Amino acid sequence: MLWINHQKDFASGLLLAVLGAGFALGAADYPMGTTASMGPGFFPRALGILLAGLGVLLAIKSVGGRQHRHGDIGRWDLRPLFFVIGANFVFGVLLTGLPFVGLPPMGLLVSVFVLVLLASAGGLEFTLRGALVLAVVLSAFACVLLTVVLGLPLRVLPAFLG
Repeated sequence: MLWINHQKDFASGLLLAVLGAGFALGAADYPMGTTASMGPGFFPRALGILLAGLGVLLAIKSVGGRQHRHGDIGRWDLRPLFFVIGANFVFGVLLTGLPFVGLPPMGLLVSVFVLVLLASAGGLEFTLRGALVLAVVLSAFACVLLTVVLGLPLRVLPAFLG
């Protein structure tokens, strides 16, 4: 009889396999091209297949012949889940604004700063000082990387500041 010896690896492997298969199937509508002249569907499909394959390998590796249970999933801690998902939602709202309620776009600097603070608050080792330092460093890094280095046309400062 086969046993799932490492529940975390098994669940992670299944999740990766499903996500990879989803990306590979989602890229099926785009032309593949050839390896010499790749189309827009080549890279997402290749990455999806690779991710699905790695997920299947991870799930297979976690199944064994003898029962040696370790890596139990345990209970779900919902606080980090809500804070991280909520932080991403707030990031999108702040970056683009909500014109129908009068919220202007807050720009990349403020959006990343708030994102990092909210996502950090979900952690068990949260300290305000550490989160503030991380938020300042990451928001500055994101602004320099995305607007200066990559030249993306993103608003850095809030709309009401110019």
